Amino acid sequence: MTSTPRSERVAIALVGLRNAGKSSLANRLLDREASIVSEVPGTTTDPVSRPIELARLGPAVLWDTAGIDDTGGLGELRIARTKEVAQSADAIVFVTRADLPPSPEEARALAEYRGGARPLVVAATFADAEADPGKSSLLAGLGAVAVDNISGRGAKELRERLIALADRLEPESGPLEGLVDEGDLVVLVTPMDLGAPKGRLILPQVESIRDLLDKDCAVVTVKERELGEWYGRLPRPRLVVTDSQAFSKVAADIPEDQSLTSFSILFARKKGDIGVYLDGVASLESMKSGGAVLMLEACSHHRQADDLGTVKIPRLFRQLVPGKLEFEYARELPGREELARFSMVVTCGSCMRTRREVLVRLDRIKEAGVAVVNYGIFLAWANGLLPRAVEMLPEYRLLALAAAGGPR
Repeated sequence: MTSTPRSERVAIALVGLRNAGKSSLANRLLDREASIVSEVPGTTTDPVSRPIELARLGPAVLWDTAGIDDTGGLGELRIARTKEVAQSADAIVFVTRADLPPSPEEARALAEYRGGARPLVVAATFADAEADPGKSSLLAGLGAVAVDNISGRGAKELRERLIALADRLEPESGPLEGLVDEGDLVVLVTPMDLGAPKGRLILPQVESIRDLLDKDCAVVTVKERELGEWYGRLPRPRLVVTDSQAFSKVAADIPEDQSLTSFSILFARKKGDIGVYLDGVASLESMKSGGAVLMLEACSHHRQADDLGTVKIPRLFRQLVPGKLEFEYARELPGREELARFSMVVTCGSCMRTRREVLVRLDRIKEAGVAVVNYGIFLAWANGLLPRAVEMLPEYRLLALAAAGGPR
């Protein structure tokens, strides 16, 4: 992996009316003609993401979105997509023309964003024209950056304002955060099955290796067939991390008191809320016949004949959970009414999503009253490895302490 994946970049959404200058502003920030620019309203129809490096803020992704005042049936869909991107972004850049009076859509959006927990930066475009008094009044106290997209005046100040967000944004933790100390040995078990990309490791494996090296740990990487041979030659590892599909084989090849977890569980913790997934386990055996299960993925990988999400987990599910169940598959979360008809959502590790994106998804699932488990948590349960596969996690220890009534 030679570049930072989108899931590890700070997400910055440019939001505003049609023809507010969002695409031109994106080009100025990127210092290249990345977005199509036109005077025709609605040129940007779908959110477009572009990678950008912002000094100490680090790798980021800039989202150019459709206008929040789009019209018609398609316009409503575009507005909904813009809202989804804005909701999942780490920071909002509200783009508005300084020379035009404020619209109701702008007033509503600003009221929402300025009262939120995420950083808001306002860019007042068309700064070469005379400012509208009403717009100046609406933006009062927001520290708007005046930008002229034609000459580029103000673009440097806006970029510096974005870089300064580093002081307010908390970066995602590494997958092994709080689980290892300097000098520890960790064994990573990485099967090379049909789903593994040719010539590469999958993202959770790569990120785990990098995180362990950053923490000055030693890393031994083996395939599941070779673990039994190598384990006895090594000093006792602090932790063994496996692909969830190899849980049973790996558990059989190491001592019962050896700490063991999976990449998927590490990413369930890194990207989401491990407590929510553990709560979902309690719903597995109580599911009623005729229920529907949504298998939710976060990326568009090519599905193999023995795919984990569409074949292996549903097969295990039917073997272990009583009753006849219906399975459906999606890569995007459906609307609330559609979501509410499911008994459970089983989601992947979401390594291709940001933590904020995953937390937004989990909130929507909880609001619909639906239980949810992660692939890794489900496979640990299916192989009789709960709580072993999570008991080393600080979050699990806190949950167990709370369930026992707290410290005495």
